[in-house]
Amino acid sequence: MPCSGSEPTDISERLRMMDDAGVEMQILSATPQMPYFDNEADAIEASRLANDMYAELVGKHPDRFAAFAAAPLPHGEAAAAEVARAMDSLGFLGATVSTVVLDRTLGDPAFEPFWAELDKRSAPVFIHAAGKDLDSALISDHGLTWIVGAPFEDTVGVLHLLRAGVTARYPRVKFIVAHLGGPLPFLLQRIDDNYNHYNEAFPDQPSKLLRNMWYDTANFHAPALRCTIDSFGIDKILLGSDFPYFRDDLYTRAVRYMDQSEISDSRTDTDPRPQRCHSPGLRVGRVIRHIRERWSGPALPEPPACVPDFAGVLCRLSFQGGGGMSPR
Repeated sequence: MPCSGSEPTDISERLRMMDDAGVEMQILSATPQMPYFDNEADAIEASRLANDMYAELVGKHPDRFAAFAAAPLPHGEAAAAEVARAMDSLGFLGATVSTVVLDRTLGDPAFEPFWAELDKRSAPVFIHAAGKDLDSALISDHGLTWIVGAPFEDTVGVLHLLRAGVTARYPRVKFIVAHLGGPLPFLLQRIDDNYNHYNEAFPDQPSKLLRNMWYDTANFHAPALRCTIDSFGIDKILLGSDFPYFRDDLYTRAVRYMDQSEISDSRTDTDPRPQRCHSPGLRVGRVIRHIRERWSGPALPEPPACVPDFAGVLCRLSFQGGGGMSPR
């Protein structure tokens, strides 16, 4: 696969795929190809390069693209400064991080200035697997990096955040987790039980902390989507597609599979009683209403008149990795 954005036709092809799927806007992020280097100057240079590339693309197509900033972690102060530059000068909506940074967890104390800057702005941060196999040869040596490794990285990365108290110290950060959070929704009761009965060191009930996050839909399996909605609430679900790794018909499927999911139309984080809605029009309308009314992040750019379907409205919250950077 060529770099997304490396050929003159790449953008026109991307826009065609978006149109075919009914997506009016993508929010771009560099994950999992992140500019992480031990040398601070190298990390800053690479982050600015990525962010400036995205800013140029967004500037050419402001009604079709927005972006999250890459940050020069593990250098906390530099990461905070680059997020401030990207949001204040480039108009970015927030930031993105991978689940591990040069073998450091997201709970590493060096990252405190980064989280503090995002918290000050009530900004979203998109968390995506790094493709590091959880440092397990049982994953890497058997071709399972993205099949199994990535979703488990999502779960482990988020639990690192919780155990380190990051989400408790920075409650205004809007954490968005890729791939429905990996197996988090499936394991939710098990995680709570370990907190309640075995004194696992979380600062609060894990399910309570996890229900303060958002989860993107880049999973494409209707039962998994229903499990996530029943675990966290329909108002915590955002459209995601894993573009450019899923293209053409698979990209359209990433958007449309939700129409086949019999989504609970009234399940929210304050109303845990699922009520199945079998009318596609009502189901889609309720999902749109929940996300429009309950998203409390920074203002998103308005797309043109939205088409009357699921993706047409949720497109503003569609998180896409890899655009403009090298493939995984």
